Amino acid sequence: MAEVYIPRLRTHYEDVVRAGLVENFGYKNPMEVPKLDKVVLNMGVGEAVADTKKVQSAANDLSIIAGQKAVITHASKSIAGFKVREQMPLGAKVTLRKARMYEFIDRLVTIALPRIRDFRGLNAKSFDGNGNFAMGIKEHIVFPEIEYDKVDQIWGMDIIVCTTAKTDAEALALLRAFNFPFGQ
Repeated sequence: MAEVYIPRLRTHYEDVVRAGLVENFGYKNPMEVPKLDKVVLNMGVGEAVADTKKVQSAANDLSIIAGQKAVITHASKSIAGFKVREQMPLGAKVTLRKARMYEFIDRLVTIALPRIRDFRGLNAKSFDGNGNFAMGIKEHIVFPEIEYDKVDQIWGMDIIVCTTAKTDAEALALLRAFNFPFGQ
């Protein structure tokens, strides 16, 4: 029988984080304890209006970062002011769950965020009211998987961490337990 790989952060959640959250918020039912649901990575490529090959380049870089194939997103309707036509490729996104999600968050917190220039911590107000956290990164080259010399253009990206928490306070406690570097 093959041995099942369990990510380091998943083990940390089950051994340490869960108990801390139950102690802090006094959950009665073990299913009430918030956990990470999914991580969505998104790159919007505004320059794609002039050159659609740039979307493919961004999607390839996003696939390398995520370790999973990125989906190219298309415009839902035409907007003449932006020179956008319906079904024109405009960006790329990827949704990570389970083991890949934990591995990505581990790399994000331990490697990528410390590499950002002038980083003063994440904004603790970036929650949506339902326990989901959103953040933006200006340069995708902070991830170790991207080889700086082979990058033709630097892209920004959005990272949305979805949790099962009911409130922002619970989600903040959950992400702090995963060592997310929130500022003051």
